[in-house]
Amino acid sequence: MKIGFDAKRAYCNATGLGNYSRTLISLLAKYFPEEEYYLFTPKASTSLFNLNDKHVHRVLPASALHRLFSSVWRSRWMTNDLVKNKINIFHGLSHEIPMGIHKTGVKSIVTIHDLIHEKFPEQYNPIDIKIYNQKYRYACQHADKIVAISEHTKKDIIDLYKIPEEKIAVCVQSCDPVFSKIINEETKQQVAQEYHLPKEFFLSVGSIIERKNLLNVCKALLQVQPEIAAPLVVIGNGRKYKKEVKTFIAEHGLEKSVIFLSEQFGDNSRISQPETLAAIYQLSLGMIYPSFYEGFGLPVMEALSSEVPVITSNVSSLPEAGGDAAFYVNPAQPEEIATGMKKIYGDKMYVQKMKEKGKKYALQNTGEMYAHKMMKIYQSLC
Repeated sequence: MKIGFDAKRAYCNATGLGNYSRTLISLLAKYFPEEEYYLFTPKASTSLFNLNDKHVHRVLPASALHRLFSSVWRSRWMTNDLVKNKINIFHGLSHEIPMGIHKTGVKSIVTIHDLIHEKFPEQYNPIDIKIYNQKYRYACQHADKIVAISEHTKKDIIDLYKIPEEKIAVCVQSCDPVFSKIINEETKQQVAQEYHLPKEFFLSVGSIIERKNLLNVCKALLQVQPEIAAPLVVIGNGRKYKKEVKTFIAEHGLEKSVIFLSEQFGDNSRISQPETLAAIYQLSLGMIYPSFYEGFGLPVMEALSSEVPVITSNVSSLPEAGGDAAFYVNPAQPEEIATGMKKIYGDKMYVQKMKEKGKKYALQNTGEMYAHKMMKIYQSLC
């Protein structure tokens, strides 16, 4: 079977959608080496993704016109390359498929991660919302199968786009296998020294945008001081909302208590690489992720796999991501986040139970299991 992928994110996106793409493609190539995989991308950054496998083929726009108008190639003209390469199934890994693919004879699948632009339109400009609406709805209507990364996202697709339930398969994503490995002490200390990490710290991972809720984490941090002196290390970046957060930090004297790691070392540093991130998780006291809305919440799964306590929200898909292993809070209540921080900081027996539950829960969705679930979906279309 020849399986094609929209691999733009795998090669060009260092965070969420890129991690999803890289992890899935790598796992499929590992567990199903008898298949052929074609990665369609307008450009390729091998520093992010360089899978050396004889069954994995990279496909770039061939003509000068297609290279010049690469976005059009990806959204429309790519269909000619799918037919040329005799692709059996094409998987749009991030909410879209090429227009007209349903007329080519190539079966198509689209992964819908979330419908954030529908739920929180005020966080997007009107032009982007119009583009997203067109792409998402087209993909859901014309793909042969939709993959939702959580039951919550499946429900949103049904409610907002009126898609028949039987067309949607839920396939909970797995994180990079490196997060399930215990990083040796020497490596962890090397990472700690390289990034000037404090001896004790709480961790926040994710883009600094309003729905990720970093402001309320900072408010909780203020509430636990001086009882807890451990600072908050933030991995991620942002713009307008980040300025709002930094204004709060300055007004309340928290400059030394919140460390913006990505700001200090740049988005192109090794911080976002799984090996480094896994070490930082394991150095932390716990990961705080009280988002208002997520399609799934991969950092929760990464932390649980790393045997790290997690504080996360009791809304959206996050209870699916954390199972029975997380400390759940109302994301709108900083005092609940503060309670979780105090519990993790001061109750060693509780922390040990959280780690054990987290590891057990993460083992319900290993990389091998995830790859087999996805391959079963592909095979159902052949």
